[in-house]
Amino acid sequence: MIRTVTVAAAASAVAAGLWLSAVPGASAHGGATGIVKERMDLMKAMGDSMKTLTAMMQGKAPYDAETVRREAEAIAKRGGDDLVTLFPEGTAHDPSEALPAIWTEPARFNSLADDLTTYADALAKAADNNHGGGMGAPSADMNAMMGGASAQDMMGAGSGGMGAMMGGASAQDMMGAGSGGMGAMMGGGSSPSPEALADMPPQAAFMQLSNTCGACHDDYRMKKD
Repeated sequence: MIRTVTVAAAASAVAAGLWLSAVPGASAHGGATGIVKERMDLMKAMGDSMKTLTAMMQGKAPYDAETVRREAEAIAKRGGDDLVTLFPEGTAHDPSEALPAIWTEPARFNSLADDLTTYADALAKAADNNHGGGMGAPSADMNAMMGGASAQDMMGAGSGGMGAMMGGASAQDMMGAGSGGMGAMMGGGSSPSPEALADMPPQAAFMQLSNTCGACHDDYRMKKD
């Protein structure tokens, strides 16, 4: 079923775009072999799925529930243990772009990997949910999650408002570190549970998913000049 998307997920879609612009695999990884190549290929596949989802959440592509479900399920299968096992100790050598923090902060990295699966699963389950009355009208559930703020209040008036909100910040700065960042940005205390997200408009789970992607990218991937 084709629908248009509300603007409620616009901030997270922008952050996802920042993450996608530097996702591993976006450019050639010359010399990558073995497990380093495996994880680069996995990250590229997840990046391709996020690119498809982001286009719909930004309203640049028609919303299609079946596509959302398919891409979300693909991300879910690649998170959790499947992702963590591709980062054994001693594999930080070139051309790997993984930072040492993956191995010095294993609990947090593992938690974020699990969050990818959790939030992608929630998005897949929410794919058929009603997500509002169009680009200018967030649903009641999304308005409540946004602390009663309108989409215009959240985003600012016009493109200048978004630029001011971002202020040149990274995806993690804008979204917050970890799964609670979006909730804090939107005036909420804690993030909704996965069960609650599955019953909410799909933008809610997408926000948490893109937040997690941004945190992983900012904390665990080497920045390139």
